[in-house]
Amino acid sequence: MVAGCGAPGGCEGPGGGAVPGARQPAAGGPVSGEERLARVALTRLTEPGDERVGRWLRELGAVRLVRGLTGAGPPPKGARAERLAGCRARAASLDPERDLATAARLGARFVCPGEPEWPSQLDDLGDARPLGLWARGPADLRLWALRSVAVVGARACTDYGSHVAAILGAGLAERGWVVVSGAAFGVDGAAHRGALAAGGATMAVLACGVDVPYPRGHARLIERIAEQGVVLAELPPGGHPTRSRFVLRNRVIAALTRGTVVVEAEYRSGSLVTARRARALGRHTMGIPGPVTSGLSAGVHELLREGACLVTDADEIAELVGGMGELAPERRGPAVPRDLLAPEAAAVLEAVPGPGGDTARIALNAGLSRDRTLGRLYELHGLGFVARRGDHWRPLAPASTSVTPKPLGRRPTVRRGGA
Repeated sequence: MVAGCGAPGGCEGPGGGAVPGARQPAAGGPVSGEERLARVALTRLTEPGDERVGRWLRELGAVRLVRGLTGAGPPPKGARAERLAGCRARAASLDPERDLATAARLGARFVCPGEPEWPSQLDDLGDARPLGLWARGPADLRLWALRSVAVVGARACTDYGSHVAAILGAGLAERGWVVVSGAAFGVDGAAHRGALAAGGATMAVLACGVDVPYPRGHARLIERIAEQGVVLAELPPGGHPTRSRFVLRNRVIAALTRGTVVVEAEYRSGSLVTARRARALGRHTMGIPGPVTSGLSAGVHELLREGACLVTDADEIAELVGGMGELAPERRGPAVPRDLLAPEAAAVLEAVPGPGGDTARIALNAGLSRDRTLGRLYELHGLGFVARRGDHWRPLAPASTSVTPKPLGRRPTVRRGGA
């Protein structure tokens, strides 16, 4: 047991007196060793995302709150007996220094709010913000989070969902974005793998300790992320995942990133919880459409109906969440040769009957004089749109014409296919 954070008698200063609880540290300010130990202790004493604990922490500071929850000081206002009994039971095995040492052996660290590495966007969660984050990996958490996008979706995804998630992960990584997800089976894993395959940056936010490979089938993937990116958790080393912890983990993904993209999700899906939390926090919310016949598309389509942006690739995502000038390429269908015709020539071409006709009939159909119609017919003949026999003109098949790509500023060359 470490003095200052455990059973009764802890949380004392060097002279034996109680240490006043500091308020939440200012951004970029120093965090004392005692404050750090107290916050580490709170990650074992309480559950992630508990807004009441967050309020107590704001009012009392970490040191006094630990004392109050473990019986070493007056309990926080409004704390029920059952909660205090549970905290005191957990306090029996409390050893924050051991947790820090365990993390250090894994190459992990504990990042407190207010420290230079703390992503300040997590403060948007208010009293539900993390008490601190266990981070395993070499990257700077704050800098990576500044340019990050969450890609989430169904665990039991289809081949389509897995393929799209991997393409998005790789595309975002190639464009300098950090891909954030939850390391779960399905869409999460595909997004992480896509980013890693592109030699890019990715972060995994776990609902367990950073030393617990969950799911076990992704043990190697999580190791790769820790080597090449960052693995994050609110729970201390050894913390195990539960259903509620998965849901609470999603708020961190939503707040940490610039936007959340959902790839395949049913109506009841944790991915939709993440996206809706992101929207409530003022982040961009995006969805990848899928087949209307698939139940795994239903949740995404509902999200789109609620106002999320429809995106189809990394370019469109980057345009939405990126800075000024990060535009997706203009999308348009292939140019058809007749699109390049002047309006009068196009009208004459439309007026040529399918089996063909003489100049007078074509002029009547086009609503032009015979001389103007004849001039346009000769233009169309030279471009390969019509053929002439005497005074009879007939259209050539559209497939027999093509457009030669042109340098900017020059007129296009329209020619007959095979010429």
